[in-house]
Amino acid sequence: MRADTVRFLLLVDADAAERRLVAAIAARAGWNTLGSPSGEQVEELLSGPNGHEIKAVLVGHWDPASGPALVRALRADRPGLPIIVLAEGGSVGQAVDAMRAGASDFLVRPVAPERLMEALAVNADRRRASGELAPLSEKLAPSLALEELVGAAPELRAALAVAAKAARSRLPLLIIGEAGSGKETIARAVHEASPRGKAPFVALDCRAVPSNIVDSELFGHVAGAFPGAFAERIGKLVEADSGTLLLDEIGDLPPATQAALDRVLATGEVRPVGCNGSNSIDVRLIATSSKPLPDNFDSGLAERLAGTVVSVPPLRDRSGDIPALARHLLSRHTGQPGIRPLSIGEDALQVLMRYGWPGNVRQLSNVLFRAALQSQGGALTAEDFPHIALQSRFTNRVGDNTNDIGKAAASAALSNGPSVTLWRADGHLRPLEEIEADLIRLAIGHYRGKMTEVARRLGIGRSTLYRKLAELGIDTGA
Repeated sequence: MRADTVRFLLLVDADAAERRLVAAIAARAGWNTLGSPSGEQVEELLSGPNGHEIKAVLVGHWDPASGPALVRALRADRPGLPIIVLAEGGSVGQAVDAMRAGASDFLVRPVAPERLMEALAVNADRRRASGELAPLSEKLAPSLALEELVGAAPELRAALAVAAKAARSRLPLLIIGEAGSGKETIARAVHEASPRGKAPFVALDCRAVPSNIVDSELFGHVAGAFPGAFAERIGKLVEADSGTLLLDEIGDLPPATQAALDRVLATGEVRPVGCNGSNSIDVRLIATSSKPLPDNFDSGLAERLAGTVVSVPPLRDRSGDIPALARHLLSRHTGQPGIRPLSIGEDALQVLMRYGWPGNVRQLSNVLFRAALQSQGGALTAEDFPHIALQSRFTNRVGDNTNDIGKAAASAALSNGPSVTLWRADGHLRPLEEIEADLIRLAIGHYRGKMTEVARRLGIGRSTLYRKLAELGIDTGA
């Protein structure tokens, strides 16, 4: 690595085990890590031999009493240095305190590797103006029902229609979409709408678990199964018994684990590592992936997952949804402790609609959250999003500039237009057949795939509904 590309992450106030974990994750993204057991040594490290190469700070433990003072001291010493705070989950108030003290980002422990790497990449982006466009990579929020998911784009309504139908099934489900597009939100909504809604919902990020212990995480192990296995461990499959198991980025599972998981789904029996016996389980699997499953993915498991696939479109492909989505997200943020109610003006919405959102809905949510924290007025305006406007004009990233939305479509979106898109990007009306198909998909999603209710609410017979589904080529999945 050339000297001018060396960059250090300063990790403050974390225990030794966490320092090792963070250092390993950061190294994958090309970062070196310096550790400081407390804030007292920070100034010495910043002025030391590697101080100039320190490009970000991670505060490993957020103390409400001393944390704000530490952040302010770092800001005074290095005003433009990105400061990421790592804290226990469950308190939005901590995020508010950290961000108001001057933190750039807030991550919830235990931190997922991809979230940390994403936060480091975005916060260290030299194009980012100080204090702007730093995402809150993790933030707790109440779950949403399928009918509460915001968006009128045909591709999204089609995806939600498939999800609504799948909620009534016990078969495995695969959700494909880019990072931040809402895959986990849809998975939780499917679980809540299913007969298993009151049972456990257990999630496992397959990228966050080293390949040598993923079998233990998934299937469990008995004491003495391998060196270091001093006690029995209950696996995620058993934890999710009678409920739903979400496997995020299932394509990252090792091949042998994929095959073992396929056997569990086929037999309903899970065998912990090192155990001669097995446990009977009843689990519904929902898997997510940011891209189609690779060709070398286990064929049996791939066939199971291919039965029902929900494809979530990226936000840049549904710019018309941004005004309604932004209003919705802002209303949720302003309901959190420490954030006062805010509205958002049309000039701000137009800025948001022209941006390509490489981080999708998660990034939009994070940008709105930061703007709400910093706003001094009663409404967000274009001036609250200067870096979004700048990147839309000058970035070279594909999809960042999406200002080709037609005037009619933009006007409808900005004015809380109908929940079915009527206009093409060129400003002309869409064909009646396409609008009718969207309306049916919307109804299927809203009534959770209950086709008798869908037909009744549309004012047609059930046989007529199925005929239209065939004529319009609508696949309801499940």
